[in-house]
Amino acid sequence: QVQLVESGGGVVQPGGSLRLSCAASRTMFAMGWYRQAPGKQRELVAAITIHGLVDYADSVKGRFTISRDNAENTVNLQMNSLKPEDTAIYFCNVQGPNGVGVYWGQGTQVTVSS
Repeated sequence: QVQLVESGGGVVQPGGSLRLSCAASRTMFAMGWYRQAPGKQRELVAAITIHGLVDYADSVKGRFTISRDNAENTVNLQMNSLKPEDTAIYFCNVQGPNGVGVYWGQGTQVTVSS
């Protein structure tokens, strides 16, 4: 079992920035963030492997940056130029190699509104 502790999130105006952080109880191959808006399916926002390979949803490319600290087992998501359509619950996700062992955080709300 892997425990995840998320922090960050909140309410911000359009164009603003927020930073999400997630700490895992042990090292995992892949770490990332998904989000789910009301009435929509959960979708990948960004992910990063232990080797530093990254993947972003097209909708956040150029605005969001994912990073991880392998020594601390943490993953961060810097979100800039936020838009109202970024409003969602954001979930930390970690996975073992080949997707074996998938764990989710409890979720943190991000609201972008004027």
